[in-house]
Amino acid sequence: MFRLKRFDFYLFLPALFLLGIGVAIIASVSPSRLFNYLIYIIISFIFFLFFALFDFDILFPFSPIIYIGCVLFLILPFFLGITSRGSTRWIPVGEFTIQPSELVKPFLALISAWFWSKGEFTLRKLIFFALAFCPVFILIFLQPDLGSALVTLSMFSGMVVVSGLDFKKILIFFLLGLSILPFFWFSLKDYQRLRIIHFINPYSDPLGEGYNLIQSKIAVGSGGIFGRGLGRGTQSHLFFLPERHTDFIFASLSEELGFLGSSLVLFLYLLFFLRILKIAAKVKEKRLYFLSMSILFYLSFQAIVNLGMNIGILPITGVTLPFVSYGGSSLLSNMISLGLLQAVYQRAEEEKIIEIR
Repeated sequence: MFRLKRFDFYLFLPALFLLGIGVAIIASVSPSRLFNYLIYIIISFIFFLFFALFDFDILFPFSPIIYIGCVLFLILPFFLGITSRGSTRWIPVGEFTIQPSELVKPFLALISAWFWSKGEFTLRKLIFFALAFCPVFILIFLQPDLGSALVTLSMFSGMVVVSGLDFKKILIFFLLGLSILPFFWFSLKDYQRLRIIHFINPYSDPLGEGYNLIQSKIAVGSGGIFGRGLGRGTQSHLFFLPERHTDFIFASLSEELGFLGSSLVLFLYLLFFLRILKIAAKVKEKRLYFLSMSILFYLSFQAIVNLGMNIGILPITGVTLPFVSYGGSSLLSNMISLGLLQAVYQRAEEEKIIEIR
C-alpha cells in the first residue's frame, strides 16, 4: 500500500523554493498571519507525504466515490458557509476556514485521469465527461468563485486536448463551447462584468473597479531591478495594494524583490512545469499520464492567470499563485497535487527497474 523508495528532488525543490519565497513575502507584508501560515505548511506537508506514499492501485478504483464526495463537499458552503465580500466559499473549522473549491482540484484531476483511462476515446465519452463536469463547475460558479471555476474549466479543456480524440471532433466541441459565451456573460455578477470592462481601461474608474489593477501595476513597476527590500514596499505596507498577501502577492514580491526576484519566481515555475511534463512523458500507464497532465493544466493555468492579472494583461479573477500566495486551502491543494506527482514519479521509476531486470 505504501512505498517511497525514490524522491524526485527536481520536482520538489522548485516548489519548496517558491513556498520559501511566499513565506518571506507574507512575513514582510502581513506578519500577523505568519504563525497561522506555518501551521498550514505543517499540515500540508503531512498530506503531501500521505499522497506521495499512496498506491494508485488502491486510490483509482474509488474515483466514482471521490467524485460524489467532491460534489457533496461543494454543496456544503451553501448551508454551512460564511459569507465574505459577497462570496460564500468558506466553511468554518474551529478558528480556521477551509475552501472546498480549492481542495477539490487535485481530486478532480484524479477523477479526470481515471475517466479518460477507461476504454476508447469517443465523442459520446466526451459528452458524458462534460455532463459530469457541469455540476462541479456550476456549484463553484454559484458561490461565486469565478477564478476557481475557470481553473476547473482549464483542467477539463486540457484533458479534452490530450484525450486522443480526433482533432475535428475536438474543434467542433470547443466551437460549441464558444457559442455559449454570450449566455455565460449574462450569468456573471455585476462586479464580475465590471472587472472585465475596466480591465480594458482601468483609469475609467481609478477609485473603483480599476483601483486594484492600477495599484498592482504601480507596485510591480516601482520595484525596479533589485527591489525596495523586504519590509520596505510602500504599496503593500501603506495598504494601497489590496490582497497583498493572497491575490496580489506577486505585486508585493515584485516591489520588494524587484525584477530579479520576479524573474527567479518565473524561472522556478518553468522548472517545475517542465519537470511535470517530463514525469508525464516517462510514465507508461495512461491513467498516470492523464493525472500528471491534469495537474499540470490546472496549476499552470492558475499561475498564468495570477501573474497576468498582477501585471495588468489579464482581468482580475481572484486566483491565487500556487505555493506562493497565503491560504491554507490553496496550499493544501497544491501539496496534495505535489504528492500525487511524486507518487507518479515513483511508479515511473519502478517501471524502469522492472524493464531493466
